[in-house]
Order: sequence, then C-alpha cells, then structure tokens
Amino acid sequence: MAAYDCIRPMMQVAYGAASLNSASGEDISGNYGDWERFSMVPYPAATHGGRYVSNYANGVAADAYRTWEEGGPMPAGSVLAKDSFTVSASGEVAAGPLFAMEKMASGFDADSGDWRYSMVTPGGAIVGQTGGVGSDKVAFCIDCHLADGRDSMFFLPPEFRIN
Repeated sequence: MAAYDCIRPMMQVAYGAASLNSASGEDISGNYGDWERFSMVPYPAATHGGRYVSNYANGVAADAYRTWEEGGPMPAGSVLAKDSFTVSASGEVAAGPLFAMEKMASGFDADSGDWRYSMVTPGGAIVGQTGGVGSDKVAFCIDCHLADGRDSMFFLPPEFRIN
C-alpha cells in the first residue's frame, strides 16, 4: 500500500495528459482518482498483465457497482477505471497503464456491449479506444469482458473489496 500511496499522485498527473474524455465531457484520466475507490488495497490482476490494480467508479456508476452481485446493466455514463503498477523482484515500482470502460448509449457498439474501452500509458498516450484510435489494441478487453454474463463486468476479489 505504501508503494501505491507514493506512485498514485504521479500516475494521475501522467494519465491526465491524455485528456481521455467521456461522452459527458468528464475527464476520465485526470479525475478518476477523485472517484469512489472499491479496492482496499491494490491487488494483483492476472487479466491485466499481472499488474497491481485499484478499482474506481464515477458518480454515475458507484451505486450500481457497489451492488454488483445484485445489480443489472450499468446505466449509460457509468465509467469504471483501474490504474496499475508493477513491482520488480528488486522492489522497483513502475506505473502501468490506466484501463477504463465507459457504458455508452445503446447502439454505440453492439460488439462491445455498448462499452467503450480505453487504455492510457503511464506517459499519457492513448494506446487504444473502442471506436477510435488504436481500437484494435483494446479488442482483447472486449473479448475478455464479453465472457462475463453481468454486463461485461468483473468485480474485484472479495478479499480486496471495500465493504
């Protein structure tokens, strides 16, 4: 947790350089750190390259995300974000990508379940975004998330959840 507390402000500034705006005009990459966090501590996520990640949800998504097991589809405008970092065998901490998914209006992209997936490098460059630049680079996000029956979402492991 100490490593995350140290690197988190730097990641927010770096990701913010991307100006990854949601459909509502909300700056995802610069503001996600002010959203509600759902993980007590960063946890290892094999599906995100073995990086440590923390889960965030914007105000539109927070209530539905909190009741994930009982909830239905997320409302349009919901944004979920995961920042990430790695720790080397020697203890060196390095920022990883910011992963975001935004529930768009019905009809945005049937192949993604109307989710727009985005990935931002720790340097602030947008690697890919559904329906935009580098969309082929986030196709694996769509494929993985479509395997889940709950509106393409996975929730974090119970042992890391903030109750």
